[in-house]
Amino acid sequence: MQQDKHPDYHSVVFRDRAAGYAFLTRSTARSEQTIEWDDGRTYPVIDVEISSESHPFYTGKARTVDTEGRIARFERRYGGAGTDEAS
Repeated sequence: MQQDKHPDYHSVVFRDRAAGYAFLTRSTARSEQTIEWDDGRTYPVIDVEISSESHPFYTGKARTVDTEGRIARFERRYGGAGTDEAS
């Protein structure tokens, strides 16, 4: 096996600025900024715009698409589906 083939894998804090939430994980990402974590150690911190704490799908605030309303509006505008205009 070749040595030094893989990038450095280390602990990093990802901070979601929108939700004010931070979590410690392992990653190959690098950052010049650091933060002191709850365990008293200093880790690199990477600011992200969205995470599972602020994403609408995970928070349950996702919009549902009103497909039935769209179909009814289409049929009103362009005539009902399956109408026979020859009779």
